[in-house]
Amino acid sequence: MCGFAGFLLGQPGGLDGLETLATHMANAIAHRGPDDLGAWADAQAGVALGHRRLSIVDLSPAGHQPMASRSGRFVMAFNGEIYNHLEMRAELQSAGVAPAWRGHSDTETLLACFEQWGIEATQAKTVGMFAIALWDVQARTLHLARDRFGEKPLYYGWAGSGAGRAFVFGSELKALRAFPGFANPVCRQALAQYMRFMAVPAPRSIYQGIYKLEPGCVLTITGAPPAEAPAQPLRPPAVFGTLSLRRWWSLADVVQAGAKNQLTDEVEAVQLLEQRLLDAVRLQSLADVPLGAFLSGGVDSSAIVALMQQQASRPVKTFTVGFEEAGFDESPYAKAVAKHLGTDHTELFVTAVEAQAVIAQLSAMYDEPFADSSQIPTHLVCKAARQHVTVALSGDAGDELFGGYNRYFWGPRIWAKLAWLPYSVRQALGAAISAMPVAGWDAMSRPVNALLAGGKGIVQAGDKAHKLAARLRGVRDLDDLYLSLVSEWQDPAAVVSGDHGAALVEPTSLLADPLPEADLAGVANSPLRMMYRDSMTYLPDDILCKVDRAAMATSLETRVPFLDHRVAELAWQLPIGMKIRVGQGKWALRQVLYKHVPRELIDRPKSGFGIPVGQWLCGPLRPWAESLLNEARLQQEGYFYPAPIRKKWAEHLAGQRDHTASLWAVLMFQAWLESVS
Repeated sequence: MCGFAGFLLGQPGGLDGLETLATHMANAIAHRGPDDLGAWADAQAGVALGHRRLSIVDLSPAGHQPMASRSGRFVMAFNGEIYNHLEMRAELQSAGVAPAWRGHSDTETLLACFEQWGIEATQAKTVGMFAIALWDVQARTLHLARDRFGEKPLYYGWAGSGAGRAFVFGSELKALRAFPGFANPVCRQALAQYMRFMAVPAPRSIYQGIYKLEPGCVLTITGAPPAEAPAQPLRPPAVFGTLSLRRWWSLADVVQAGAKNQLTDEVEAVQLLEQRLLDAVRLQSLADVPLGAFLSGGVDSSAIVALMQQQASRPVKTFTVGFEEAGFDESPYAKAVAKHLGTDHTELFVTAVEAQAVIAQLSAMYDEPFADSSQIPTHLVCKAARQHVTVALSGDAGDELFGGYNRYFWGPRIWAKLAWLPYSVRQALGAAISAMPVAGWDAMSRPVNALLAGGKGIVQAGDKAHKLAARLRGVRDLDDLYLSLVSEWQDPAAVVSGDHGAALVEPTSLLADPLPEADLAGVANSPLRMMYRDSMTYLPDDILCKVDRAAMATSLETRVPFLDHRVAELAWQLPIGMKIRVGQGKWALRQVLYKHVPRELIDRPKSGFGIPVGQWLCGPLRPWAESLLNEARLQQEGYFYPAPIRKKWAEHLAGQRDHTASLWAVLMFQAWLESVS
């Protein structure tokens, strides 16, 4: 696990000291690789690479980067892990084309494979996560590549001016900002999308002219880069001057193949799933440094830890974080699972003061506005784990692959009850619900809740009624409902000021790599469609980004066994009935887990990895929030219309509505803006 940065000048000779500059850019992300620093440059070609290394496999100097291939044709900066690289080496050796190996790093393996098989053929053979910058000395061509699901980040774009204008790239935005003359303004379109999704969705970044390479894509520049950024983000396949962008792996293809080859035997399906997961966990448990796993006590992390422990010769090191606030502490569940499995378990108990102290670090940690507040406990558990291990496995992606999110159950169910109503009638119903104040709905719910035992009443009934009303007024089909469910600010144009373009406020990324509906009977209007879209957007843009930045800020590598592409391919062969059954998700995955952990330790309502941010905003964080949400300040900065923000802030403080997520989005942008100004 590492970080890299680099650039390709539009005019070779436009800047001096290329290797020194690449070193400067790499040092901006030193936290990603505290063990080693390297830089390489070719002044004649105007290209440079900088690298920071976190040594995981082959701790010797033989793993130093940037690394040149044996023939000298390729020079590469690499971030990630190729779990099957020893098998790839063996294939080269059996074919009699392996070089004289200098070490046993996966970086060296990749370079040898690129020379023998080419770039896309090599990527197709990989099992792993990666972001790659590869310079072809012979062809004077730059290749940037990203793994199938976007586990590792990769930004690219244009910065500088005049003779120093360059195509820049790197693992984090702070490395690009270190390039001389970086002055890219905030992208209003990206800001509008951020306010909807709480993270900036690919292919945009928060800066104009800087983009995220989408998962499963390769970007190639032959010769000098285009002088300026394209007017709109490029989507694969695309050609822009000397730049081409193509998709080397497609989730849509996997979904199509799975739809045409569905598993029907439940016993066989569960057995296949367990074997695929065992293989993935085995491969991802290989490292030359201490390794452990996160354990929340939920289905996903418990399954990963159970399969780790089954194959381990000693107790697996597991980590969880607990909170002092009632209702937010899941550590007892994790402790019970750890005790049953016999892991070496560490619990970190965090006070509200300790958790709040992390907030000041978030802008630097995430480098662009990011408003999933579970970023705080995620960072804290990573920090705790790093005291004992250098690598940690996680249970991320289980929800997207096996149907875990509540919207997969409730979305289609709600739509089935409303679809028969004409759109005009749904709008009228929404208006009628909104006409009653939140307090009125709360009052009506109290006698009903009093009759329901076991905490089954409706909490914050008024708030939920008004959210339902908003969706009724704007939802025309299941796709609209999905968009509503994943949107925080339902109408970003009403809060983001300036020229963001009405069409671009819409989530263009959600329509990326669209599913061919005619070939996928049963997918178009089912939870499977939501799972596909989440896998294309929410997973890389939010979940994987959250974990990568939270972990790398502590120089911890995280691995995601569920994102072994062979596990994902099998998951898409499971019919919906093997994912969601009787209102509960992850049926097939649960069957695997129940072989190792009693269901009574697992079966409970799904809850997020949360903290009481909303309460803190009304208490100890109120002065900080008041400063950032000050009406005059918002007006002067010019990014937001103050009125809707101030309205939500007043309602939140008065206890009339819970606007935690909406306000957190504004606060995280404001804090980021302050940090980079």
